[in-house]
Amino acid sequence: MINHIDHLGIAVRSIEQTARYYETALGLKCQRIEEVPSQKVRTAFFTVGQTHIELLEPTAEDSPIAKFLNERGEGIHHVAFATDHIENQLSQAAESGVRLIHDKPFEGAAGKLVAFLHPKSTFGVLTEFCMPKQECATH
Repeated sequence: MINHIDHLGIAVRSIEQTARYYETALGLKCQRIEEVPSQKVRTAFFTVGQTHIELLEPTAEDSPIAKFLNERGEGIHHVAFATDHIENQLSQAAESGVRLIHDKPFEGAAGKLVAFLHPKSTFGVLTEFCMPKQECATH
């Protein structure tokens, strides 16, 4: 079951430059910056209520975020929904005819298991399911 919007992923060319906007203009505080080598991306997280803003900066020219930036420029990359059982959520999406990018979750940023739905099946919105890794053992 989907619980809430976990985060909005925003593709940026420079975390340092973009973070200044969130910190000075919006008054938010960057909680952490981490690299996710498997996705060739560096991330920075800000929190607004229960939702996070995840800035995504490519670490390689062949990363998905670099491709996105080259084709579309900076901006919203994906919407991530928190779920209490990621495998069930993927099964439900697949059974309803949605094309999965990942049929199995993998480790993403912030110690979460993540998987994506293809935007051609989700009305143009790259959709992510995410769940804290430790919850996986209990479901």
